[in-house]
Amino acid sequence: MQHNIKSLIGFRMEAADGDIGRVEEFYFEETSWLIRYLIIETGNWLLNRKVLIVPQAIKQCDAKAEVFRTNLTTEQIRTSPDVGTDQLVSRQQTMPLYGHYDWEWYGSGFYAGGLEAVMDNDPVIDAQDEKGDLHLRSTEEVKGYQIHTADGDFGHVSDFILDDTTWQIIYLVVDTHKWFGGTKLLIKTSAINEIQWGNAKVMVNIITETIKDCPVFDESEFNHS
Repeated sequence: MQHNIKSLIGFRMEAADGDIGRVEEFYFEETSWLIRYLIIETGNWLLNRKVLIVPQAIKQCDAKAEVFRTNLTTEQIRTSPDVGTDQLVSRQQTMPLYGHYDWEWYGSGFYAGGLEAVMDNDPVIDAQDEKGDLHLRSTEEVKGYQIHTADGDFGHVSDFILDDTTWQIIYLVVDTHKWFGGTKLLIKTSAINEIQWGNAKVMVNIITETIKDCPVFDESEFNHS
């Protein structure tokens, strides 16, 4: 099922034996547009600590009840390694979580042989050694970024469309603002060449005239609660 991410913010995250907290934002990998972590605000039971949960830990997304149900326990959450979310989160930072939860490592198949085995065999991490650390990005951070075509800017990112089967962002919701009367359009992430983080721009490989033919965003089609 497809959802706009805005509609998922605030969903409860439920463990097998109680509530974990509420969804605050999502981290995605910019090359694949795959969601790698959901950021959960734990509230009073864990002193408002924020924790990262991977999609593979989620058994069900119940949009009607506005809850994600997981295969975790509250004790696992309580004793999990603390990964700060105030700064950009890197793959290296999150590795201790995979050992703690026995999660599958997304960079190199099953998480087997410990962190050293992953580090030794992951070609993505080898590339990081040469090119610098590749960071995950927050959907909240990218909201507001300008969309730039070959012939100019025409709007900004206002939301994202997520497929909860593949956990991939498949569309950006673009607010055209003054360009097309404020109509919100859907642009496929496959049309994106790069994200210029320093300039807060999303570079797409289509021209402004073609943008007019993109599907119009209807929030009721994606908000299933």
